Amino acid sequence: MPAPREHLPLPFTGPYLLAPMQGITEPVFRSLVLARNPPGILGGAFTEFVRVTNHPAARRQLRRHLGERRFTAPVGLQFMGSDPALVAVSASRAVEVGAPLIDLNFGCPAPGALASCSGAALLKDPRALERMVATCRAALPTTPLSAKIRAGFSDDSLLEDLARAADAGGADLLTVHCRTRAEGYRPTRAWDRIARAVSSVSIPVCGNGGVRTHDDLDRLRAATGCDFIMVGHGALADPWIFSGHRASTAQAARFLLDYASALAAEQAMGPTKAAARVKQLLAHWTAGGLVDGERQAWLRERDPRALLKHLEGRLAEA
Repeated sequence: MPAPREHLPLPFTGPYLLAPMQGITEPVFRSLVLARNPPGILGGAFTEFVRVTNHPAARRQLRRHLGERRFTAPVGLQFMGSDPALVAVSASRAVEVGAPLIDLNFGCPAPGALASCSGAALLKDPRALERMVATCRAALPTTPLSAKIRAGFSDDSLLEDLARAADAGGADLLTVHCRTRAEGYRPTRAWDRIARAVSSVSIPVCGNGGVRTHDDLDRLRAATGCDFIMVGHGALADPWIFSGHRASTAQAARFLLDYASALAAEQAMGPTKAAARVKQLLAHWTAGGLVDGERQAWLRERDPRALLKHLEGRLAEA
């Protein structure tokens, strides 16, 4: 393990974090989850990644990703790109518009990210990852910086090298997803990989992957010694996973109805697109026993208004 070094204090208010998920953790979903979990438990969240390609991200784009609402628990802004200088300028602009924390994405397995040599592509080259972190660190002298990696690209043989690269580059937090890029989103609980990262660095580590229930949070921390735990798909199934609150059927239906309503009001999203977003959650949903035995029927429903009527009916029944 590298010698301990000073790092900037992290702004999180609790030990659990909502993961950045493309197409999901936009301001509406984030706000609903943050509002339903105590800040001492759910300590923070992250935006969808902002892709940086040929020029720095515009301030108006960054403001849109951060959203208008603010909570006690902070929302970090995540970037993905291949040009360290452009990402660093974008990160500086994010701080200017109010981002309390910057996160660098080294885990996205999508073909587009790999083709542009960003996201998980950098898992092949620890030195390139370190350069990205170091360049952003130099541009952000007083703002906490985190790096999110997977356990590796094709396998986990470079895991320790990647973890140490993020540490050496100046990250204040390392988040480790326990799957490799090759493993994609297949279910796994290779938590020993997170423990290996914890043993390799001097900075706090956030474990990610395989958390399906509230009890898994304690299991992951005990198994790995990580400081924080990040939850992604588990929060799509149960937005209350962080606090352990057992939502009623009415609370579960209310969440999804509020989600659809806020998408229409705040994102100017029409019924069809809003229903598609609701279905994105329903594919995973477990909270409140809401979809027990009816999941496939609801997912096959083509009329967006009929889908909302189903939810309103469950609310009325409760």
